[in-house]
Amino acid sequence: MAQRLATEYVNATFKLSEPQMHQFLRMSDDGRIHHRVKVLDNGCQEIVLADVSGEEVHFPFDRQKGFYICELSCRLVNHHLTNVVRKLFMTFKGDGVVHRIYEEFTMTYVYAQGSVRKIVEQNGENTRLIYEYKNTLLELQRQFQARDVEREINRLYAEVDTLLDTRIHTSAPEELYQIDATLARHQKRLFELEA
Repeated sequence: MAQRLATEYVNATFKLSEPQMHQFLRMSDDGRIHHRVKVLDNGCQEIVLADVSGEEVHFPFDRQKGFYICELSCRLVNHHLTNVVRKLFMTFKGDGVVHRIYEEFTMTYVYAQGSVRKIVEQNGENTRLIYEYKNTLLELQRQFQARDVEREINRLYAEVDTLLDTRIHTSAPEELYQIDATLARHQKRLFELEA
């Protein structure tokens, strides 16, 4: 199994409420990792997680509309600290890109709301898609709606056939005008549906 050399967080962001900030602090202390809180101007804070090995990661939190917003870019080598940051990132539904760097290749994970949406392997100049999230429910809804369109097209064709048969047997100018107007509306709608 390949040995991970480092993990990079690129433009990772997450948003915490006041109670979540306290939970963040509780989750980050585990015996090997300790935190320090630096209070900055305007209620902003910087939380520093330090591993017993000496490696640190700084979480700058800006206070905005009652929430703490963190934008993080960092490189981590220590596996224990990396795992703690990963758990925090997933628990608090972070967004961003994470590069897991190995000797021969890099795995890139794209996160949205704490869930992996895409995984790409980069080996030199070669790139290979490993996983991509697909919203199956949305796809099924689209297919169902496409069938609705097909049903409407079939219904309109049947009405057009009936109107054309009626038009052949009608000689009254007023009825011909109404049939032609309806045929024109159906023609426009069919054009929209088939496009």
